Amino acid sequence: MKYLFAALLFIATSASAQQAPAFITDSLDKYIERGMKDWNIPGLAITIVKDGKIVFIKGYGVREVGKPEKIDGNTLFIIASNSKLFTGTSLALAEKEKKLSLDDKVTKYIPWFRLYDSTSTQLATVKDMLCHRLGTKTFQGDFTFWNSNLPKDSIIWKMRLLKPEGEFRQNYGYCNAGFLVAGEILQKTTGKTWEQFVQERILNPVGMTNTFMNTAGMGSKSNVAVPYSNSFGPLSRLPYDEIDNLGPATSMVSCVNDLSKWLLFQLDSGKLNGQVVIPWDVLQKTRDGNILTGTRKSPYYPSHFRAYGLGEYMTDYNGRQVYWHTGGAFGFVTNVCFIPEEKLGISILTNNDNQNFFEALRYQIMDAYLGVPYVNRSKFQMQFHEQNKAMTDSKIEGWEIRAKKKPTLPVSADAFVGTYYNHVYGDMQIVKENNELTVLLSHHPNLKGKLEYIDNKNFLLTWNHASYGKFAVPFELRNGKVNAIEIKASDFVEYDGYVFLKKN
Repeated sequence: MKYLFAALLFIATSASAQQAPAFITDSLDKYIERGMKDWNIPGLAITIVKDGKIVFIKGYGVREVGKPEKIDGNTLFIIASNSKLFTGTSLALAEKEKKLSLDDKVTKYIPWFRLYDSTSTQLATVKDMLCHRLGTKTFQGDFTFWNSNLPKDSIIWKMRLLKPEGEFRQNYGYCNAGFLVAGEILQKTTGKTWEQFVQERILNPVGMTNTFMNTAGMGSKSNVAVPYSNSFGPLSRLPYDEIDNLGPATSMVSCVNDLSKWLLFQLDSGKLNGQVVIPWDVLQKTRDGNILTGTRKSPYYPSHFRAYGLGEYMTDYNGRQVYWHTGGAFGFVTNVCFIPEEKLGISILTNNDNQNFFEALRYQIMDAYLGVPYVNRSKFQMQFHEQNKAMTDSKIEGWEIRAKKKPTLPVSADAFVGTYYNHVYGDMQIVKENNELTVLLSHHPNLKGKLEYIDNKNFLLTWNHASYGKFAVPFELRNGKVNAIEIKASDFVEYDGYVFLKKN
């Protein structure tokens, strides 16, 4: 009798475990709709997979503000750094097929490759390129690389100019250029470009027919979300990023219907419909932690450690191991997350880059499935967002008030006209357009910055791209002549400013 009781208990427990949490069945729709309104998000698409099935997939809002076309499961978004796991998986697969070793030195394949110091250059491996452990600061160099007209080889060459703040293989610093290096090595060892390899070996077998490798021509595709931001003012439409020169780090475009297949594939150990697409030990390789990104208990979440593998993060969360990545391009923030022990996967795609609802929602869903007591994650995150936005808006308002007073420059405006140079970026020009000083960047032909004097040897720099921002930037005079000016863009691109010295 006791065996019968145990069997009945097992059946009852299993049936209960398969039921969706009440938050998913009763509250998710309203939570999303309220969150989108609170965070000013035009469009959102979401998928949840569980136990080998898609249990929730839906689009919310509109592709473009003021137009009726709705977001749906096939609406395309730039998934940005969610491209990285495709790259990491490709390199791990190439190793499995003995095309290379992840421990091979980069200089074996790119002899002219250099990092800032010779020791790091000699030691740097393919694996190092895929896990952000070069010692550079997070996003270092991206003002030069992101949305630029630099070819891939030039970006790789410029990596030698990035002076690291941390120690090689000791300090984590998010480095997009490293993934570009890995993509070039993939081509040299397999004879296929990164785009071809991912398409043929991953996207096609997994059935991701509505996923694209590059951002080029995105605006002309049908059923595509339009990018927006309200980081430095009211919600504004943005141009689509042109980031294919950083392709292996960030250029893929996808939808939740396709990402559902990617999640199911990850949660079935590399199988599709029972057939092996990519060997399990290849996926395991991407999930091995290569550098710790944190080892202290989170004050806000039930997690204790965080690490990075080959194109994905990992952490513990209420006793489960979670793998995830986020992706940020101008106008888009997205995530892809899977929890193998729960056979649970989540992906959320949004088209406003100035919000953290896309992550609050992911945590809310994880909480529901993993039995974490309910805390309104969106409301909690919103208090920090509102504080930061108020500080940003106050700073900008103060700068604008000072600029409107039109204080007198300590030298003539014409003295600033000329060519400037930064050793990482290259050349920049300041010209006069419509009697205004304007910044023109040699590697960003579509980007312009207006300079207005505010006082104390500072200009207000206002970019013509809304997400690049507005900043007070200092200039330096030497012996009564213009010597240098600092140029700054949004932290979304790079945290530090660039000092440009005047050449003529």
